[in-house]
Amino acid sequence: MGRLTTHVLDTANGCPGAGITVTLFRVDGGRQEVLRAVTNHDGRCDAPLLDGDAFTTGVYELVFSAGDYFRRLGGSLPDPLFVDEVVLRFGIADAHAHYHVPLLVSPWSYSTYRGS
Repeated sequence: MGRLTTHVLDTANGCPGAGITVTLFRVDGGRQEVLRAVTNHDGRCDAPLLDGDAFTTGVYELVFSAGDYFRRLGGSLPDPLFVDEVVLRFGIADAHAHYHVPLLVSPWSYSTYRGS
């Protein structure tokens, strides 16, 4: 059965991105919020973002509130932040596959990939 998962790694501090709000939107024919979750101490959400009957093909966005996370950590940050909300738009083509969308983030950059 297919599912969507994510996790966040703070590459600036070499640790999981704990306490980051993650919002999932479906963007087929409009933009509708599906759910909101917060990453745990390991930078992961406690449950899949989508699974079961809710996991369907289509276009989605994950929005990571990375700026709020880095502000909470403190330190020297520019105003406005260079990286604030990270928006990842992606497609799910196979409703039976596992889509894992990790975020590697710092105050200055981010990257992602389809993981396993």
